[in-house]
Amino acid sequence: MATVGVDAGEVAGERRQLINVAYRLLGSVTEAEDAVQDAYARWYALPRSRREGILSPGAWLTTVTSRICLDLLGSARARRERYVGAWLPEPLPGRSVAGRSGGTGTTGPADPAEQIVLDESVSMAFLVVLDSMTPAERVAFVLHDVFRYPFAEVSDVLGRTPAACKQLAASARRRVGGARAPLPAAGRADVVRRVKEAWETKDIVALVGVLDPAAVMTADGGGMVGTVLRPVEGGARIAQYMVAIADRAPGLEILVRPVNGVPGLVARRSGVVVTVASFDVSDGRVSRIWVVRNPEKLRPWTREG
Repeated sequence: MATVGVDAGEVAGERRQLINVAYRLLGSVTEAEDAVQDAYARWYALPRSRREGILSPGAWLTTVTSRICLDLLGSARARRERYVGAWLPEPLPGRSVAGRSGGTGTTGPADPAEQIVLDESVSMAFLVVLDSMTPAERVAFVLHDVFRYPFAEVSDVLGRTPAACKQLAASARRRVGGARAPLPAAGRADVVRRVKEAWETKDIVALVGVLDPAAVMTADGGGMVGTVLRPVEGGARIAQYMVAIADRAPGLEILVRPVNGVPGLVARRSGVVVTVASFDVSDGRVSRIWVVRNPEKLRPWTREG
């Protein structure tokens, strides 16, 4: 292989792309950052002559980061069994981040959450579907369908033939295929505002009216804060639960804010974000609610105003 010079700035500039890949693979900003840091540590641990012989540092870093994520996904089952209650991906604040999925990286700001491109592939609904896949399916699907890496490169990550990787991506695609097309932002924002107003006024009838009768609410407190440990099913039951929460939490400030790039609700107490809620909307009603209360997963929201 020909020897080429490796520009340090070029290598550092891959970080944003790596963070974007790792977050979609892991659903955790913290774990994504750790995986990328580990990949860079392995890069700089290589002898200089070895680094200079790598024609595409970005491809090398992506492969290593993806393998690290694959290992983490493989051990996630055991970690989830110890997790208290339901596990949900970490919600992202709706900062304005330039760029698009699959683009070339830039050094960007230091906070990894600020480097994640907010598009449909990081919506909570999409991340929950990704979490239902096997680790190999998820890696094949994210790398190929989201970031457009060829199956020849995906095979280097998974240690399988390109044909096998293509089958994995097809299997993952079938899981995603059942998902409905997202409601336009304006329509979604209107539904979320109606939820907010009904919740603030403790109007059960209005809440039932905006919730699908078969709606499901899943909450993630991680055993660190109080919340339901099992999904709440049915619009009427969810409405009653939300009103009960409002009764027990006087002074809670409810705000409509972008969550993973789409309208959601943020609850603050004394200026501190304590709850982030994401919604799936169909036919003008809320069909799914994902509530994250685990404070460790709300760290990216500490600077939200």
